[in-house]
Amino acid sequence: MQLCSFLADGEAAPGLAGVRAAVVSGPGTLIDLSAAEPPLPADLGALLAAERSGQLAALAGNAPETARVPLDQVRLATPVPTPSKIICIGLNYRDHAAETGQELPTRPTVFAKFPSALTGPYDPIVLPALSDQVDWEAELGVVIGRQARFVPEDEALSYVGGYLCVNDVSARDVQNWTSQWTLGKNFDTFAPAGPFLVTAAEVPDPQALDIETRVNGVVMQHSNTANMVFTVAALISQLSAVMTLEPGDIIATGTPGGIGGAQNPPLFLKDGDIVEVEIERLGCLRNPVVAGPGRDGRSS
Repeated sequence: MQLCSFLADGEAAPGLAGVRAAVVSGPGTLIDLSAAEPPLPADLGALLAAERSGQLAALAGNAPETARVPLDQVRLATPVPTPSKIICIGLNYRDHAAETGQELPTRPTVFAKFPSALTGPYDPIVLPALSDQVDWEAELGVVIGRQARFVPEDEALSYVGGYLCVNDVSARDVQNWTSQWTLGKNFDTFAPAGPFLVTAAEVPDPQALDIETRVNGVVMQHSNTANMVFTVAALISQLSAVMTLEPGDIIATGTPGGIGGAQNPPLFLKDGDIVEVEIERLGCLRNPVVAGPGRDGRSS
């Protein structure tokens, strides 16, 4: 199943997509879950926690026509708008560690994004006045489906509710102000995510997915999740040994080589760019880049 959130009367409402995530640009419908079954929880994190997969599967084939909405007539929001945590992993692809001149980590390099950075799969990335070095990072996002604490690695994937594309947009200059990366990672709109939350049953192996970034149609990153240093299962196990992972929490599992800051010369996002992050089976983010207040027409 492909779950989504869409904007209805200014609020994010849960939906069940009627097309596979791989063809989000094609025709199709989504099912407004509020209209199809009013008792269902109002957001996807709560839906995952309620373990309603059987009910959702039944709705996919039996929803009334009044609950079906043409996909091209709605604005998709980020699928899980209010996770309790967005946990990000740095240096988790061998080629990315190499291009930044750093040793492979022996433990996951963990930092956080906040829910305020989330934005929709087709919404603008806003360039802040404080940065001239806004970069892209394609990442596989893992959404926790049930509460996880002290999870053995060989059981970890059973705690996954689904997967989505994430762009860990990063202001490199601000990121490097201090040894802590928080400020450079957390400008508003710096976490596009979606377009759908593809349920775990549709992704048999999260370590076998092609991942790619394109800027204005030019491929900048191309890799496969097989190249991760720490697998999805290992990350869930190790993170759950430290903190309770709640339904709807997002783990952004790191980016492959090909970031803008590693190009020669460095290449950063500018007003008017289109940045796409596509992951096999999960679909494609497509975000325009716009100058924010105070940038005074700067191009980079």
